[in-house]
Amino acid sequence: MWGAVLPLKLTDQFDFSDVAAPDVLKRRATQRRQLLAITALSYLTDTVVLVLYAYAGTTSLTTPLVFLVCALLTVTCFAILSDAHFNDRFKDHYLVLQQMSVSFLLMLAFIYMAPEVGCVFLCSLFVTVALGSLRSTMLQIGIAWTLITAGLAVLFLFTDIPISMPHGSPAERFATLLLFVFTISRCMMIGMFSSALRESFYSQGLALKEAYRRIEELAEFDELTGAHNRRSIMHALAEEAERAARSKSPCSVALIDLDWFKKINDHFGHPVGDEVLRTFAITLFANIRLIDKFGRYGGEEFLLVLPEAGEDVAGRVVDRLRTIVADVDWNSISPGVDMTMSAGVATLLPGETVDSLLLRADVALYRAKDLGRNRIERA
Repeated sequence: MWGAVLPLKLTDQFDFSDVAAPDVLKRRATQRRQLLAITALSYLTDTVVLVLYAYAGTTSLTTPLVFLVCALLTVTCFAILSDAHFNDRFKDHYLVLQQMSVSFLLMLAFIYMAPEVGCVFLCSLFVTVALGSLRSTMLQIGIAWTLITAGLAVLFLFTDIPISMPHGSPAERFATLLLFVFTISRCMMIGMFSSALRESFYSQGLALKEAYRRIEELAEFDELTGAHNRRSIMHALAEEAERAARSKSPCSVALIDLDWFKKINDHFGHPVGDEVLRTFAITLFANIRLIDKFGRYGGEEFLLVLPEAGEDVAGRVVDRLRTIVADVDWNSISPGVDMTMSAGVATLLPGETVDSLLLRADVALYRAKDLGRNRIERA
């Protein structure tokens, strides 16, 4: 009966804020047309069984013809609403509950009008419920169950119509066989669809986790250099400062500036400047400890956090890095390129704040630049 891919979240609340971009609306309309085409095909399957019953003399030929007209009329109405983008006003742009309700009423009406072939419409009710409940909300499932229960209660308790499953003649038995074959086939398709849906959700979940992981990386690391970005390196510094205060161990920082970097951008272009920044970051990463934290503080300024390193150790470490940077073959990036670094080193004092520590390192850095650059100054 009613079937195809159902929406993930089904609500009937009006929500203009959910109106999507034109390309999304177009894709939704295409999906709805596919859904309605499958629905029409399902109605045609029921009609074929009804025609066989009419051929066997169980019911008149009017029954399948009227059923087909009514069924296709409902499909056409939903198609018109879809093409007019009426559905897009709702979060459930498939109008699942509405289509299920119309299908219920259609089947119950034909059970009442043609009880001699009532088994056809009862089987279709089962398929409708199974498909509709695949991704309905609990509220929608409750409403659908209430509607179908009320309708069947009226038919079975308040009428005396004989709802039949024809099997008297060979032709009737053949038609009934096809009815159950078609019904079982559709139920199996529901199971296959449900399995594919779970697999799709699982794959989407993995992709979403990977996307979140990538977002977290982008939120923590500078895309150009791979170093921690300013927010991340400041967070790391705060953690190391708290740890140093608890354990009463030393912690030092170095504010590093690339000497005359603006001239690199002006004379060689920003692509060369970007490559200089990447090469510098790689050089430092290759020559610091695993416990050290290195991040881009802003522009061509970098911050190096040195846990468990006192003033003398930190000074020697940073000066060694300065020598390594000066010895890099910068000409390999572009002929004429040369790069050195200056740094201000400061060691955390008892009770000192991170802001005060960075201020002292910054003062030391400017002193290093004032004294000629390519040098290390301690706060």
